[in-house]
Formats: sequence, C-alpha cells, structure tokens
Amino acid sequence: MKKIVFLLLTLLILGSLFWWGVKRSAPSVKTEPRLVVSGYVPYTLAKQIAGDSAEILMLLPPGAEPHSFEPTPGVLIALNQADAFIYISDELEPWAKELAQTVGARTQVLALAKSFPTVQDPHVWMNIQQAQLMAYQIAALLAKIAPQNRAVTDENYFKLASELDDLQTQFSQALATCKYHEVVHIGHLAFGNLLQPYGLTLTALSGTAHEGEHSVKKLTELIREIKDKQLPAIFTEESVSPGLSRTVATETGVQILPLYSIEHISKQDFENQVTYAELMRRNLQSLTRGLICQAS
Repeated sequence: MKKIVFLLLTLLILGSLFWWGVKRSAPSVKTEPRLVVSGYVPYTLAKQIAGDSAEILMLLPPGAEPHSFEPTPGVLIALNQADAFIYISDELEPWAKELAQTVGARTQVLALAKSFPTVQDPHVWMNIQQAQLMAYQIAALLAKIAPQNRAVTDENYFKLASELDDLQTQFSQALATCKYHEVVHIGHLAFGNLLQPYGLTLTALSGTAHEGEHSVKKLTELIREIKDKQLPAIFTEESVSPGLSRTVATETGVQILPLYSIEHISKQDFENQVTYAELMRRNLQSLTRGLICQAS
C-alpha cells in the first residue's frame, strides 16, 4: 500500500512539473511585465508608475519584518517567471541579495540604493530626494522591459515626480518653523534620513533593526532627557509594542504621536493602497504637531 501511495505521489509531482514546463514553454500573449518586489517601498512606487500595465508581486506580507524575512520555495518560482526583481539594498535585505543571485538570465535585478552613498541608516527612502531617485530607476527599468507601455509609465512617473517635489516643499516650509528640533522615537533608528535635511535630530531607543534591545538603562536615560529638555511629545511606529511608549508617556506626561517607516504597512493601508506620499504626509502632520511648528 505504501509503495502504491508513493508511486501516485511521484506521478502527481512529475505531472505537475510537466504541465508547468509546458505552460512555461508555450507562447505567451501577455503584454504586462511581471515585477517581483521585496517590500512596500518599491511596491508603492512601482504601482504608481506602472498602474495597471504591470503585474506586481510583493514578497513581504503586511506587517512582516524586512530585516529577517524567510523566503519560501514559492518565491523562487515567482522570481523565475518575473521580468524584474526590485529591492532596496543588500544591507537592509540580505535575504533579497541571496535571492537576486538565483534569478534566471531573463530577470532584471534592480537594487535601488546600490548607487547611493553608504550611510549608517539603510532606510534611505525616508529622504524624499532619494525616493525620487528610486522612482526614476523604476521608471527607467519599466521602459526597458516593457517599451510598449512607455507612454503610460512616463506619464505616471512625471505625476509622481511632481507630487514628490511638492511633498519636499511642504516638509521644508513646515519644519523650518518648529520650536523643538529633537525627535525622540520609542523604536528603531529609521527616521534619521527623514530628519537630517531639515536640521532635526533623532534619538531612538534601539538601532537600525527592529530587534534591537530595549534596555532599562536606555529607557531611563530617555525619560530623563525628555524631562530635562521639556519635550512635548514622543514618537512611535505601528510595529512597536505600545507598552514602551505608554510607560514613557506616563513618566513624562508627553503625548504619543505615530511615525511611518513605510517598510512596515498595516493590512488596512495595504488594502487601501496608501501611497508613499500619503504616508509621508502623515509623518509631516505628526512632526509639526509634536515639535510645535507653525504649520500645526
């Protein structure tokens, strides 16, 4: 009986592989390029540029930890069928670096931050200018792999570029009026690239990865600093346990405001296809409120 079951399973697997191979070798009538992207940052930029002219698969599900993602065998199949694989960087996503080495000859690989200057904080998209460069790279890649859609993707790219230009102006004008210039983040160092262009400083509870240790000593130092400087607010993000923020707020009497690193996305925001610019405007709203800027 066991031999019969084993034989049936073997035939089933061989049959599946055969039909998969036939499907792969059959002439394709599709015109849409297939993109596989690592997480929400390349996903939302590519989605705005490509619109409905491309199939886009995001590997990281909403809420997943980008620094330690574990790819499944299905990911390898998706990459083998993709026209392009887009991710942020080897530093932020070492698993993506390994995947990039497994793609076939037909799959273009784009590491968006590869040409950027080396910085300690790998969350490079939080700098709006660098997000603009990322969008440009994605548009150029789409023009290469799907020239038949060039009119659509070019139009969408220029709309996105204009939106990001306006966004940068909004940040520059609003954050130039702040009473306070220090952002205390009860989380990891994900916002330095956002704050630095506007003369703001960041103090965070842990390093650049979410799994950083939240020591009692560091927490005590933060509470003392908030009291000494009479800061009006602390900032946190959706993926961080609210208990730490509540502890600090209870000890200091400050308000808690959200920041969005965009590498993490809630299921609701994903379903609503909330864009990079929308999430950054949420950040601006929190910053102007928490730092007491005139725009608030």
